[in-house]
Amino acid sequence: MRILFVLFFALLSITGYSQSREVVNFNGEWEFKRTPSHTDPKIEDEEWSSVTLPHTWNNIDMQRECNSFYEGDACYRKSFTPSAEDKQKRFFVKFEGVGQVSELFVNNNFVGRHKGGYSAFAFDISKQLKFGEENQILVKVSNLSRKDVIPINHVLFGVYGGIYRPVSLIVTNPIHISVTDYASSGVYITQKNITGRSVDINIKVKLENKNKQPEYITLQTEIQDHKGVVKSKTSKEFKLTPLGVTIVNNKSKLKKPHLWHGRKDPYLYRVVTRIIQGENILDEVIQPLGIRDYKLVAGDGFYLNGEKYPMYGVCRHQDWWELGSALENKHHAHDLAEIMDLGATTIRFAHYQQSEYLYSKCDSLGLIIWAEIPFVNRVSTEEGDNAKSQLTELIRQNFNHPSIYVWGLHNEVYSPSDYTATLTKELHDLAKLEDPDRYTVSVSGYGHMNHPVNMNADIQGMNRYFGWYEKKLQDKKPWIEKLEKEYPEHLFILSEYGADANIDQQTEYLGESLNWTKPFYPETFQTKTHELHWSIIKDHPYILASYLWNSFDFATPMTNRGNVPARNMKGLITFDRKIKKDSYYFYKASWSEDTVLHITQKRLKHREKMHTSITVYSNKGIPSVKLNGVELPKPTQGYTDVHYIFENVVLQKGTNNIEASIAELQDKAEWIYTIERKAGEAEVLNNDETHWGF
Repeated sequence: MRILFVLFFALLSITGYSQSREVVNFNGEWEFKRTPSHTDPKIEDEEWSSVTLPHTWNNIDMQRECNSFYEGDACYRKSFTPSAEDKQKRFFVKFEGVGQVSELFVNNNFVGRHKGGYSAFAFDISKQLKFGEENQILVKVSNLSRKDVIPINHVLFGVYGGIYRPVSLIVTNPIHISVTDYASSGVYITQKNITGRSVDINIKVKLENKNKQPEYITLQTEIQDHKGVVKSKTSKEFKLTPLGVTIVNNKSKLKKPHLWHGRKDPYLYRVVTRIIQGENILDEVIQPLGIRDYKLVAGDGFYLNGEKYPMYGVCRHQDWWELGSALENKHHAHDLAEIMDLGATTIRFAHYQQSEYLYSKCDSLGLIIWAEIPFVNRVSTEEGDNAKSQLTELIRQNFNHPSIYVWGLHNEVYSPSDYTATLTKELHDLAKLEDPDRYTVSVSGYGHMNHPVNMNADIQGMNRYFGWYEKKLQDKKPWIEKLEKEYPEHLFILSEYGADANIDQQTEYLGESLNWTKPFYPETFQTKTHELHWSIIKDHPYILASYLWNSFDFATPMTNRGNVPARNMKGLITFDRKIKKDSYYFYKASWSEDTVLHITQKRLKHREKMHTSITVYSNKGIPSVKLNGVELPKPTQGYTDVHYIFENVVLQKGTNNIEASIAELQDKAEWIYTIERKAGEAEVLNNDETHWGF
């Protein structure tokens, strides 16, 4: 039997034409089946399985083995019965994310197609519905790589197939704020002349009238403070035509605004936009308003509301172990909590548009956001139109989030360089047309500014992995100093840096580089990489912002490196979010206001050397350390002022107990030494548990 999902439209009917829109959770009671593209989805019912959205079919196979995941087509369907009394209303289905090409059918009638796995889209299904009867919704989905849809492959990350973000049914009156303007809110808030005394606010609204005749209406906008107190109110009366979309601007001045100031003070107003006819509210949309002014100054830094603001940055991929990209809000909230705990102030959401909930949460937390489209890795010369479409979606859907300061145009795309450079210029122009007030950025994996596809956006980002993919760790400093000298007026961001770390691979033998093509990715090398690289970054304000790669391990379904299939292990936290690597505590000590005391290399329990050193992170001064109950001499300073090294430590045979303390904080570690080992003799050491990052 097919599932019959009867929505409670009786409640909607009671509210009548005089009330605002309804947004109904549409995630339950779906059916799913995998089917190749040539197969008619009208097959026997027993071949369908029941699912609840969000859902992906790649949560297991894309994470466990290389090149063995299902890349293809599937179908989702559900039934529902709208009330006969709602025949005059407008019905929309909004998908927040489907990976990655989808087609919507209602009662076997084609409604629309969407290309792109990370942006929202909405379709008007009013004409296809049968009111008072059962209706079937069918969604055909494919995550096949295509030359005309970015990303054009699964190399840097996998495109999880499925309806992996929530779906809503939106019910409006015939007169409403646009729902299908690239699935945006239909409301666009801009702010000018920002001072502590006042700010000029413009609220642009896109309106639709689906009645047969023009209607006289009032467009009302209110700016409310966090308690709901109205601080500004404007109204405009006019005749709304039934032809096309009408754009109306309401302007207001807000006096003595409370500024949005990052993590220090993420104060939010809200803008309430209403369509009123007589005594009736026909539609209402609420959007966030964070009043802020940001500026990047070449060679100096990031300024928020006229004050220099630290840009402690991380990157984040959205997938989780055994969940893939089919996440609930609690998973996004967990990731943000870990990033906040780290002390980060800015996030690069790589390499694609992420959850609407996530951006909204960043608004309220005060995190400063880089949002981007998935134009990554390779160029086909057929993706231009889709890249522009996805950029338009990204900007319109997220236009009102105060946390976003820059739109990302591409990441590591090159040949053919003329085509790529031209497309990047066109994307930049499009971004400026859609949103003149935010920056644009493009990212290169090469280390020179004059690469043929560079310098076509406001900001030039570069991904640099010294000591990992190239050269030696210490080569980073002369590289950045050369850029400072040759391009002093360019806006420059270090968009990625880091190294992989398999927590079950440990060694004391560390050089200044590591051969990443081999299956040995010791955590200790990642730790050293971040210690040295951050010490260079913090002393070079030419780097206006930096983003370590990555917050969390994530799936790379077409690679097998570091002795773990389908995994990028550059995260500071393991894929399952259970284990924080030493690098996490290094950054927390460096960035966070919380007190940190941490002994490194606890997982390097079975030691290779009798004569060794102990590293401790402390952001509250010099820690005291005891080895087997005996206090060690004062440490030397490491690369930064939170980094302490107790050198020339001699371990006894057997178990060695390490105790660190400062003020009321304590940390402990247990090391075992049995015999001296040479480099490479014990690449995978025998810890008490084997985690593999799962």
